[in-house]
Amino acid sequence: MFVVRRRNVLRPPADWRGGREAFGSMSEALWENILGRIRTQHAALSRSWFSQLVLVGLSNGVLEIQTANAAQHQYLTNHCVAAFSEAAQEITGRLVAVRFLAPPQDATAAAEPLSFEREPETCRLNPDYTFENFVVGPCNQLANAACVAVGENPGTTYNPLFVHGSVGLGKTHLLQAACHRIRQTNPAAKILFLSCETFTNHFIEAVERGALHQFRYRYRYVDVLVIDDIQFLAARERSQEEFFHTFNTLFQAQKQIILSADSPPKEIAGIEDRLVSRFNWGLVARIDRPCLDTRIAIVQKKAKVRCIELPDDVVYFIASTIDSNTRELEGAITKVNALAQQYGGRIDLEIARMALGDDTTIRPKEISIPQILDAVVNEFNVRLSDLQGKKRSRSIAFARQVCMYLARELTRLSLEEIGKCFGGRDHTTVLHASRLIRDLRTRDAELDRTLAKLTEELRRR
Repeated sequence: MFVVRRRNVLRPPADWRGGREAFGSMSEALWENILGRIRTQHAALSRSWFSQLVLVGLSNGVLEIQTANAAQHQYLTNHCVAAFSEAAQEITGRLVAVRFLAPPQDATAAAEPLSFEREPETCRLNPDYTFENFVVGPCNQLANAACVAVGENPGTTYNPLFVHGSVGLGKTHLLQAACHRIRQTNPAAKILFLSCETFTNHFIEAVERGALHQFRYRYRYVDVLVIDDIQFLAARERSQEEFFHTFNTLFQAQKQIILSADSPPKEIAGIEDRLVSRFNWGLVARIDRPCLDTRIAIVQKKAKVRCIELPDDVVYFIASTIDSNTRELEGAITKVNALAQQYGGRIDLEIARMALGDDTTIRPKEISIPQILDAVVNEFNVRLSDLQGKKRSRSIAFARQVCMYLARELTRLSLEEIGKCFGGRDHTTVLHASRLIRDLRTRDAELDRTLAKLTEELRRR
């Protein structure tokens, strides 16, 4: 077996036979080549923290790699074994396998009789899902601030915390970021993070096997309980009954409860009123679709996490082409990078257009200025000629600012092009209007609902 002499450098013992000629010494350069191969051939899997991994040794054809924490170990074990094995075989020319080692203090315990007893508490924490990797914008400012507060003072600030929003907007990221922060401040904290489906499956298994006592001990004696997609509790009467008592036990003990859903509590059909009431006891925070500026920041952040360098014009192209959610932005980055690898690895605007230009599944439907004008005219009961004219009465000016805001959010026109559609106004006027409406939207719930309705109507046209 190779012995570690210093970080990332392995040398074979003198009496080792057959390996020196066939394999050679495992140098730091060789390890960097393996990581480089992962970054180029498996960009979607690559993460910046791969540089923290430590090569331990080669034993019986298995290359052992030490991880820094349980979250890294779980991610690598679930997603990266094949990729690392392939890269190691290509670089070394040997038929080797890869095994990722968990830190001793985080090693998974021996299997227990029941699945909910076997499951490690940090089993679903993604090392990428931290506050440092989360992009904050007007669409998610409250939810982010609430999760930060809970992460620093669990059980005392907002309890329960209920985060809701459409798919792919960052709910799971924020929930896991709060768990990471709690772990940093209190490593001994007992955290359960799981999906609602897992909770109900564990409950059903406990009932079938007569193990409700173990189930209740598992869920009611924790410091933090985090359940993702709680809306799937709907129409499950017995599971709701069990969760009701679990919620009460934890709340009375001042233990932190964090929940997420795709809708606010009162809009989840099939949830008992007593649960809806408890969900509203703490703070309910909504996450909306990201605006263009936020999408640009998201693309930059996601590319950096994957060690992908994107020119500014490519970043803007991706952010302006895809306005749906963060997951599709991530998918676009991966697609652009994958195509670039086929053309020598260089990413430019032409490559981005080739990668995304013909993808009708992620390219949003084109929305025109006339469609926006028509929608605003009907909603605010103003005349089209006034919106495009010089009138500055309060009602006309506000409706015009809404038009400019929607035009910037839903079209790929420049500020100058938008201004020309509204009486030849300059780009600073459009920028001011966009920022004003965006700010008002975060503070005015009625305006936010109106803008959401107009956006939905325009997307359906």
